[in-house]
Amino acid sequence: MRTIRIGSGAGYSGDRIEPAIELAEKGDIQYLVFECLGERTVALAQQARLRDPDSGFDPLLEARMRAVLPTCAAKGIKIVTNMGAANPWAAARKTADIARSLGLSKLKIAAVIGDDVLDACKARDLPLLEIDGTIKTLGNRIVSANAYLGAEPIAQALRGGADIVITGRASDPALFLAPMIDAFGWAMDDWAMLGRGTVAGHLLECAGQITGGYFADPGYKDVDGLARLGFPIGEVGEDGSLVVTKVAGSGGAVTARTCKEQLLYEVHDPTKYLQPDVVADFSQVSVEEIAPDRVRVSGGRGTQRPETLKVSVGYVDSYIGEGQMSYAGPGAVARGRLALDIVRERLQLIGVRASELRFDLIGVDALHGERLSQGHDPYEVRVRVTGRTENLAEAVRIGNEVETLYTNGPAGGGGAFKSARDVVAVASVLLPRELATPSVRFVEA
Repeated sequence: MRTIRIGSGAGYSGDRIEPAIELAEKGDIQYLVFECLGERTVALAQQARLRDPDSGFDPLLEARMRAVLPTCAAKGIKIVTNMGAANPWAAARKTADIARSLGLSKLKIAAVIGDDVLDACKARDLPLLEIDGTIKTLGNRIVSANAYLGAEPIAQALRGGADIVITGRASDPALFLAPMIDAFGWAMDDWAMLGRGTVAGHLLECAGQITGGYFADPGYKDVDGLARLGFPIGEVGEDGSLVVTKVAGSGGAVTARTCKEQLLYEVHDPTKYLQPDVVADFSQVSVEEIAPDRVRVSGGRGTQRPETLKVSVGYVDSYIGEGQMSYAGPGAVARGRLALDIVRERLQLIGVRASELRFDLIGVDALHGERLSQGHDPYEVRVRVTGRTENLAEAVRIGNEVETLYTNGPAGGGGAFKSARDVVAVASVLLPRELATPSVRFVEA
């Protein structure tokens, strides 16, 4: 039975680069996937593109490509990534420039476009899924609307000879499913195979999470070598079978427990994991350790894909003002609480208009409130005051009041920090899939 090896080179936008280099050099892989796009990331990228039409792609695109392109080109490893963010075509052109500068003039680079569905969404009064209202209630606060595309256009690009495929918003598992469709020729209505491939993609998409990162908990779930954590490799058979492993000698661990945690990650209903290509069913999946750092995963299933695509709608929700100050030594908690009382009264006196305010002592009550902090009196604390406002000017005033604690507050304050920024939030709508029309564009290095 034919098998391919897919390496997961990144699990989020700012992830480490060294594990991807290790995968390319030592992983004996045929595909290297960089999953770098979160829900808010694409909205922020759209804002960057509005400022500069040639930007809007992942800021680490150049660093990652320069790090792995020479090895991938020499070994024939194909790269798939969503680092295109809000501007896949610009990212593809940039990658072509990088390849030329490295003397790699024969690479073929594809951009998958068509996930930007802002106009289609604005033309319809689609209901918002997480909050009350419809897309029209967001008015002119909308920044972006990007549909989760599936694996088909990525696989099309690979079949067209692409060495590198760069997408914008796509389903995370689809980045891994597309190489399987390309390699094995799976039909786009073979729900069983697509379901099994989606299980594999879901397990691999978060990179180091399945090799012990985010899993580790000292004394309960000990993991060695986290500073040199190896990222996962999926050995996928043409029947959809999967073995999860990593480069021999790299840090971390692949165990049944790391795989089970990742299998349940961000899954609401294991029997109906909705994807643009298939509705995957994880309920019958079995996980078996077959050797050190080798785990077999089987039992994935699938049914017909949904008639709609999920769309992430980015919008400016509000503004956040923040200020912080540290106190240390005997009485640090008492001085911190006094500082919070002072700022609370000051914001009332000067009439700051905020729809929400928080007054926290980090290390004491910032996560679980005062009820669980009784008897806990640490030697150092950090005051944090945050507020949500309707405009930037009001947000600025919150941080300013915390900073004035330097000379107007309790003794021994230091390390002041303040900021004010807009908040780009994300809501979701469902769009009829025929209104999103992905296409592939090629550029030669």
